[in-house]
Amino acid sequence: MVELKTDTSIDAMYEAGQVVARALTAVREAAGVGVSLLELDEIAHQVLRDAGAGSPFLGYRPSFAPVPFPAVICASVNDAIVHGIPTGYRLRDGDLVSIDFGAELGGWVGDSAISFVVGTPRPADLHLVETAERALAAGIEAAVVGNRIGDIAHAIGTVCRSAGYGIPDGFGGHGIGRRMHEDPPVPNEGRPGRGLPLRHGMALAIEPMLIAGGTDEYHAAADGWTLRTNDGTRAAHAEHTVAITDAGPRILTAR
Repeated sequence: MVELKTDTSIDAMYEAGQVVARALTAVREAAGVGVSLLELDEIAHQVLRDAGAGSPFLGYRPSFAPVPFPAVICASVNDAIVHGIPTGYRLRDGDLVSIDFGAELGGWVGDSAISFVVGTPRPADLHLVETAERALAAGIEAAVVGNRIGDIAHAIGTVCRSAGYGIPDGFGGHGIGRRMHEDPPVPNEGRPGRGLPLRHGMALAIEPMLIAGGTDEYHAAADGWTLRTNDGTRAAHAEHTVAITDAGPRILTAR
């Protein structure tokens, strides 16, 4: 069941989204060679505390997970696509990092992700990250009243496939609101004009995930959470929480 949010609720989601935006900005600024993933997690946790917000990630345990998620950020490095658990790993020159983060404030949730390179970047990694951002922008552009979920999926998939990148099979975006994961699912590839019609008041987390090697295949790491590319190539992830409105898409996690 898809819950249509009121304009007042969308404003409240924006407040949660701005906590997310501040945390991702702080983590990006702090990330550098020698900084550990656990240190980045603590930075994001402090932003939550300062805002009086909670974490929809910490303690989250879907059916596939062997243990509850133990952190407030997902930190996925190099060949990790999503759901990386922060550890004592210290970032190295040239690492490609994806940070996914959510905040719950006043009963509403925001969710967003960024990818970036630490230190000296490889051109191929910069292109991968830039393509993820373009795919996200294309998906958001298609998130208008009168379109359908398939139009968002098609826009994202077209950008990714045109660049020769893979799309992890079975993973994509989702509805969001009072919970982090709500209906409807938002695939990263699909046919235009198909799927649920987009209406004013829908809120979606739109999140392309790209695999550099062009394959769609991945596997779960030993921790049961982290998803890694099967071919060992790098991955990137970009995400915003977006409200569908009669005036056009409203990015609630804009930085």
